This record gives sequence, structure tokens and C-alpha cells, in this order.
Amino acid sequence: MKKRNDYIDWDTYFLAMVQLNAMRSKDPSTQVGCVIINDLKQVVSTGYNGLPRGLDDDNYPWDREGEFENTKYPYIVHAELNAILSSKDSVRGCEIYTNLFPCNECTKSIIQSGIKKITYSSDKYDQSVENLIAKKMLKEANVELVFKREVKVTIE
Repeated sequence: MKKRNDYIDWDTYFLAMVQLNAMRSKDPSTQVGCVIINDLKQVVSTGYNGLPRGLDDDNYPWDREGEFENTKYPYIVHAELNAILSSKDSVRGCEIYTNLFPCNECTKSIIQSGIKKITYSSDKYDQSVENLIAKKMLKEANVELVFKREVKVTIE
């Protein structure tokens, strides 16, 4: 008997994990997940967008528009930063998988922590000022960017 040939590749595997992590987000409009792996293809850390650990999700706004303090934006930790901060080990030299291209703020943390490759499945904000800034910094920092089609995970 020969091995089967219809197994999934590593990118599909990790992007599926990203989708599962995104399902943990309580954000009603945007669910982002993240997985950080090392050179042995081992998961180092995971994250999703949400409030900082220990805060009650019911005590903070989830709106996208309005006065800044009445929106989610000053309170939410993005998936990428959540994964970097949650890692028990250094992420230097690791790869990060996410379902949304990182914002300029997360990009700074990605570069500063030494992550060398980003695989993402959506570039929803392509060509926005923040997106162009992120791409400029990533290019100069020699962080490899890989776009892969979105992986849909169905849970029954």
C-alpha cells in the first residue's frame, strides 16, 4: 500500500488553524486569528483579536463608528500582537500565519520580535495609508510576504 496523496499542505493546515482561532473572537464585525510557527513547523503561539486578558467583554463597546472611546479600537488587542505577547518562547526567526494582512501597528511588533515570514489570506485594506506603511516597513525589514487563498473551516 502506498501513502495517500490527498493530504493538505502546511500552509493549508496552518491557515485552517488560523480560522479556528478567529472563531474565538467576540468581535461582531471582524474575526482575526493568528498562528506562529517555528522552523520545525511546530506551533509556538496562537492569538485572536479581543480585549486584554481579564477584562469583561460585556463592559466594553464593540462599535466601529462613533467617538473613539465608544468604539472597539482603543481596547482591542489584534491577533498578531496577542500571539506574540502570549508566546512562552522567543518568536525570533518564526513564521506568522493570519487571515488578515497585519496593520501598521502589528507590523512594528512583528518586525521588532524577529518574525521573518507572514502568510496571510486576506488583504482587505490593500492600498490604505496604514497598509502601504506596513508594506513599506516589512519590505525594508526583509520580511517575506506570502498570500494564500482563504481556507474555510466548517465546524458541525
